[in-house]
Amino acid sequence: MEFASVGVIGAGVMGVGVAQALAQTGHQVVLLDVTDDILSNAKKEVRNNLRAFTLFNKKTPVDIKAVMDRIAFTTAFDRLAGVDFVVENVTEKWPIKKEVYERIDAICRPEVVFAANTSAISITRIGGATKRAPKVVGMHFMNPVPMKPMVEVIRGFHTLPETLQAAQRFLAEMNKQCIIVEDMPGFVSNRVLMLTINEACFLVQDKVASAVDVDRIFKSCFEHKMGPLETADLIGLDTILYSIEVLYESYNDDKYRPCPLLKKMVDAGLYGRKNGRGFYTYE
Repeated sequence: MEFASVGVIGAGVMGVGVAQALAQTGHQVVLLDVTDDILSNAKKEVRNNLRAFTLFNKKTPVDIKAVMDRIAFTTAFDRLAGVDFVVENVTEKWPIKKEVYERIDAICRPEVVFAANTSAISITRIGGATKRAPKVVGMHFMNPVPMKPMVEVIRGFHTLPETLQAAQRFLAEMNKQCIIVEDMPGFVSNRVLMLTINEACFLVQDKVASAVDVDRIFKSCFEHKMGPLETADLIGLDTILYSIEVLYESYNDDKYRPCPLLKKMVDAGLYGRKNGRGFYTYE
């Protein structure tokens, strides 16, 4: 295995999914976040996800203890000094991301590739926060990470072909494929998806239809597995808002203006599945 040890920064929904998928494919994982409480919740989430995976995939049983033993949960950035690859999953706020990259750039070995699992922030901009811009690549995983076979890989302005090749080999070790796209905020998936979700929020705000009926139309008429507002709840309404705000700022185009209802829900702490209430209520 070329990338035996991987640093995963951020233990939210995406970071947990990436760490789990890596550990399930035999990688040693250093999962980093800022507090022990976050990491404790992440550990519970990984264990619960693995139990659910085993329940629904009886033909491919998972040794839960072995997978859990491959993940080191830590708040110590120095633990990244020995990793072979880094996947960053912190919140979609540039000042926070910039600080993280400046910090890990000084810790990780010069040859280590940094993969930014970002929804909308420019990979070129992220690379500029480091001294290794040619080794910075976008790696936009889809949620839930262990179940999704395809990854959107983004080439920044300075990203070298060798970095893209390393990213492809890394994903192959996770049993995943990728599609390589160019660097523009939102890339392909979220430049379209965030507009769709934002407009669906406007439909509910304007009382054109309920959240349930908006989602039913997409599932029944277009055979989508999930409607846009169910998808928003899965991703996290706070993450959706951060992403649409990045697109609005990046393109200076009113079509990306965040829906006031979305902003109000985030202000009220309604984030979706991650805390039990968004457009729907979860137990």
